[in-house]
Amino acid sequence: MEQHTPTHPAIAASTRRTRISQGVRDSFSAGLGIFPLGIALGLLITQAGLPWWLAPALSLAAFAGSLELLLVGMLASVTPLAAVALTVFVVNFRHVFYAFSFPLHLVRHPVARAYAVYAMIDEVYAVNAALPERERSAARLLAMQIACETYWVGGGLAGVVLGAALPAPVHGLEFALCALFTVLTLDAFRSRRELPSLLLAGASVTVALVLTPGTALFTALLLFVGLLLVRHAVTGREAAHA
Repeated sequence: MEQHTPTHPAIAASTRRTRISQGVRDSFSAGLGIFPLGIALGLLITQAGLPWWLAPALSLAAFAGSLELLLVGMLASVTPLAAVALTVFVVNFRHVFYAFSFPLHLVRHPVARAYAVYAMIDEVYAVNAALPERERSAARLLAMQIACETYWVGGGLAGVVLGAALPAPVHGLEFALCALFTVLTLDAFRSRRELPSLLLAGASVTVALVLTPGTALFTALLLFVGLLLVRHAVTGREAAHA
């Protein structure tokens, strides 16, 4: 029988499917942490007496795990809008620095690029940064982001269902965010030995607790960002004169 060589569109479609499959596989390691945190979010929402639909609504509107866990407590205590806005700005300010090395240039479609910006979470950034440059693609990146958001939204819904089924509230879930960042900090220090950043973070928290104990979180985050900018400026000048 005569063999036909696949047409160019067929090859392109096959390559796209392969990259999408790779992106979904890339998401598995991050999903192991995202899904349980989503469950914690759903449980917190249920135990705070907030409506169940807030879990998927927050996950779709913000898609920022650390921020959403903070917002649950703020919404439950009817925190002023100005404080909520400041929290959103400070907690997610790190994403500004992510944009310098995140491969948005690979995503050319305007709608797809807008989604890539919206779904640029810590886990996606970390997994993508570990990939060799030649293996990165728009399809692989977007597939990983969509999969990660699916884990997050699904975990939140599972947490809501679990919270409604439990006969008594689960205590200690409010510590989930603190535990998450403690583990991330220890892991970052172990892998990169960033002692100066760790010391600056500790100094920021100490000063914030002493000066503004009622708003220590905001003060500590602002101080830490300021100290990091000063450190960057100093090390930049030292490198220029070296």
